[in-house]
Amino acid sequence: MIEIKNVTKSFGGTRAVSDCSLSLAGLKIAGLIGPNGSGKTTLFNLITGLIRPDCGEITLQGQRIDGRMPHQLAGLGLIRTFQLSRVFPRLTVMDNMLLAPQGQTGERLWSLLFRFPQVRKEEAEHWEKACELLDILGILHLQEQSAGTLSYGQQKLLELGRAVMAEPQMILLDEPTAGINPRLIQTMIDMILKMRARGQSFFIIEHNMDVVVELCERIFVLDHGEKIAAGSPREIQNDPRVIEAYLG
Repeated sequence: MIEIKNVTKSFGGTRAVSDCSLSLAGLKIAGLIGPNGSGKTTLFNLITGLIRPDCGEITLQGQRIDGRMPHQLAGLGLIRTFQLSRVFPRLTVMDNMLLAPQGQTGERLWSLLFRFPQVRKEEAEHWEKACELLDILGILHLQEQSAGTLSYGQQKLLELGRAVMAEPQMILLDEPTAGINPRLIQTMIDMILKMRARGQSFFIIEHNMDVVVELCERIFVLDHGEKIAAGSPREIQNDPRVIEAYLG
């Protein structure tokens, strides 16, 4: 699905990502790990259009996407979350969810005037789907609360639900379990596995190795901006280069 070829990004004299190549083709859940400062979030920012690479190519389903704006990539089916949760705090939990679907008929004035039955049908379908996802996440009972009143962990669950609600081709999750309690971590894992069973693909930055091992088919490892290893969870756990990067 996503192909990264020889991508490099420097900030001043520091190479945050250096000649990085990796492929997510055929993977439903892939992981990206590495020590702090290894370039993981920079790589996510390059993939999702927040910054542009100095050189190299990034493609989605064979279509080159490096240099495109984040909203354009969202329209192509590439959605991400952030290390720190980003919800709309003054909107309700449900309204946060209902904002997510792409290309809603009711967003166009002429549709409201001339295709009202279709708009109502679509809105009902979105409401039903949002309720299902919020129920899986264990926060359906909070649907009328302002998102800003949720705990940090609940906000992260909401952000994941909102990403799934958009029905993208790929969701990039940047440290989804950071700062949340073990019970909510398990809820998040269950949600990701349920969505994988429905065909959803994920690319995950995560420091919690138990989560990485449980979820990921293949793991890529960065160190000082370079890809130093790629393989199954077992292969990565026993790779001397990875052990050296974390412990050396």
